[in-house]
Amino acid sequence: MATDYYAVLGVRRDASQDEIKKAFRRLARELHPDVNPDPKTQERFKEINAAYEVLSDPQKKQVYDLGGDPLSASGGGGAGGFGQGGFGNFSDIMDAFFGTTSQRGPRSRTRRGQDAMIRLEIDLAEAAFGTTKDIQVDTAVVCTTCSGEGAAPGTSAQTCDMCRGRGEVSQVTRSFLGQVMTSRPCPQCQGFGTVVPTPCPECAGDGRIRSRRTLTVKIPAGVDNGTRIQLAGEGEVGPGGGPAGDLYVEIHELSHAVFQRRGDDLHCTVTIPMTAGALGTKVPLETLDGLEEVDIRPGTQSGQSVPLHGRGITHLRGGGRGDLIVHVEVMTPTKLDPEQERLLRELAKMRGEERPTGQFQPGQQGLFSRLKDAFNGR
Repeated sequence: MATDYYAVLGVRRDASQDEIKKAFRRLARELHPDVNPDPKTQERFKEINAAYEVLSDPQKKQVYDLGGDPLSASGGGGAGGFGQGGFGNFSDIMDAFFGTTSQRGPRSRTRRGQDAMIRLEIDLAEAAFGTTKDIQVDTAVVCTTCSGEGAAPGTSAQTCDMCRGRGEVSQVTRSFLGQVMTSRPCPQCQGFGTVVPTPCPECAGDGRIRSRRTLTVKIPAGVDNGTRIQLAGEGEVGPGGGPAGDLYVEIHELSHAVFQRRGDDLHCTVTIPMTAGALGTKVPLETLDGLEEVDIRPGTQSGQSVPLHGRGITHLRGGGRGDLIVHVEVMTPTKLDPEQERLLRELAKMRGEERPTGQFQPGQQGLFSRLKDAFNGR
């Protein structure tokens, strides 16, 4: 009975080439003789190798699916052979153990640069309304002496004589698998395929130098602590004069002497005397938009708040602004002079039972006014 190669690898008959390769790599890691020397395991390893040799080759797979013998039809070395032809793609075996297949050909000296980030401090008003800032950035830029080539003026990179420009060198060794050819990056050119006999004296062959420059950054209204502004292509220039990465400007908002920010709303506290809370008053307050009066209604209690709509932070996304919430703190005197104490006792006597805040019996309003004068004149 013919071997069911699909069953050997544990895949469906309609499995894709990617699924077949993944199944083979998984089994190869488990059953390779170097990992498991059990003779039965070695026989199993030969089976999965033979199955993969057929199913990974479109022509052999077609012959097999039609009921033919793909190995004899193609002149292969037989199922599971460890000599030449025993492994359809040895790089897949190596990939099963090392997780990647070596990249063929030289690698480029030119690579993208890294992203960079700086912190920028702004005050509350700048965060609320937006601003424009000039910042100094110290990053890698293209070397002006060699224009990013890395070679001294008048010279150029030359083909590596060890790898002949391939960027890798090969070595043939013998093992239980037979003759095995492995490749590794060329130690002379580090895999680039070229060498620079005379590096640029300015950048030492890197193709870039560090430089300080000034950039203008537009800060949108509504930014907050931690907001990052991306400046594309303003980061580090890559090795070999490669394209620059991005620059990220992270916002740090300085604390304000009066206002505390909570989202897009601002909060502050005003302190008024007891008489002002009872009689009502208007308190001048310097807001982000200029001087405004906060209307304190009669009977205001300590802990109440007065909202000033639209006097907060601009919404970063969408129109409009948050609010300014004014918290009122009513100050109760801790020490009274004789006249103040007399007036307070007289008021308490006149009121009798407590009435709703802000409601006065006849004659109490005038007494409160005298009391207010007494406190203000203190």
